[in-house]
Amino acid sequence: MNRSHMLTALLVMALTPATLLAQKDSGRVVIGRVCVTVYHATNGDPAVAGGQAAAVGKDMEERFRNEERLRFRHYRVLGTDTQPLFRSYENWAKPLKQSDEVLVRFEARGASTKDSMRMDLELWLGRKKILKTDALLQGDRPLHILGPEWRGGRLIISVARAHKTNP
Repeated sequence: MNRSHMLTALLVMALTPATLLAQKDSGRVVIGRVCVTVYHATNGDPAVAGGQAAAVGKDMEERFRNEERLRFRHYRVLGTDTQPLFRSYENWAKPLKQSDEVLVRFEARGASTKDSMRMDLELWLGRKKILKTDALLQGDRPLHILGPEWRGGRLIISVARAHKTNP
């Protein structure tokens, strides 16, 4: 083997592990999916939530009414977003598609199981971080966050594990 062939072979061998490492980024492995939904709750006229807001289902309305702090007369869905949860990267959900007024940042903490996932969770309103917490999402039990006053009512932000069949 002449010198140029040997240098080429050494160069190929040296670059191959770096190339493979760049292609196999284990931090980008999806370990779950998170669904963030924003609701508007009010004791007044539900039309103030806007024309795009839809009424919530009876089961969700009942869940809210079972929590004293979340008890209102009317509930409307403002938007929802489902995003993958990566092993080592931060993730962002933007439930109000037409606006970045409400953003939720989440990042996995520890290993997820088929029944639960632990994550760092941040709620951003108006480009300001208003909440940072360590959350444990289990089964079909969403985490409900009572947000700020908005259009004569309050925002409720729901963070839940998404089923694989959800988009």
